[in-house]
Amino acid sequence: MSAAAVTTREVAPIGRMLYLQTRSQLLSRLRTPAFSVLSLALPVMFFALFNAIYGGQQVAPGVNAGKYILISYSVYAVANVMVFNFGIGTANERARKLDLLQRAMPLPPAVATAAQVLFALIFALGALLLLFAYAYLVGGIRLGAMTWLDLTWRLLLGSLPMIGLGMAIGYMAGANSAPAIVNAIYLPMSFLSGILIPFGVLPKFIQDVGQVLPLYHDGQLAWNVLGTGVANEGSGTALLWIAGWTIVLVALAVRMYRLDESRKFS
Repeated sequence: MSAAAVTTREVAPIGRMLYLQTRSQLLSRLRTPAFSVLSLALPVMFFALFNAIYGGQQVAPGVNAGKYILISYSVYAVANVMVFNFGIGTANERARKLDLLQRAMPLPPAVATAAQVLFALIFALGALLLLFAYAYLVGGIRLGAMTWLDLTWRLLLGSLPMIGLGMAIGYMAGANSAPAIVNAIYLPMSFLSGILIPFGVLPKFIQDVGQVLPLYHDGQLAWNVLGTGVANEGSGTALLWIAGWTIVLVALAVRMYRLDESRKFS
């Protein structure tokens, strides 16, 4: 048997490596109740509270506030998973020297990163399904089947810039400082973008700042499913902003990763 044949057989298939690494990420987070419970429960709690208070009001012809609030906290649910997973999760893994262990293993860095992205998307989808189920069964929110699907892909796609942001924080900050940095960046962004409070009630100068932020365009992309008069910009414009922010923040994350790698392994 030739050396080339032996080498080929000794390398695990990329698909199987990706599957097993994603599975291990999911099991690791599910065994950390503080992470999984908060990520899944907080959006439901916020929606339940504000839907009970404001859900009967109208935000546009034929659109009640309950639907608007559901989409707002759906954006929050998905972005929350992305930022906290890649921010605090990556920083904790670095503190536990898992990056050093991984470097000694035959798992390619690109596969490990792809597994993190897949894990975040799967976990975010789980958070959405839980929120949607509560909104339908308890909150009385009724949307068409295609609208639920349309909303889901918009939310997951719109969250891609937040993956880059979380990853950049994870490779820039230590385990102790990452939670503070994540909250210092993500929570103000949520308010400024109109996710946690209606964008229209914010002062004009705050709106000018909020309209530049990635989370604002994530919300705009999602609110467009409710029809005209709800979102402030069209889906096409929101997608362009999301694509631009994804490129910028992923590039920043790659830069932070390379700096961290250089400090440890050069």
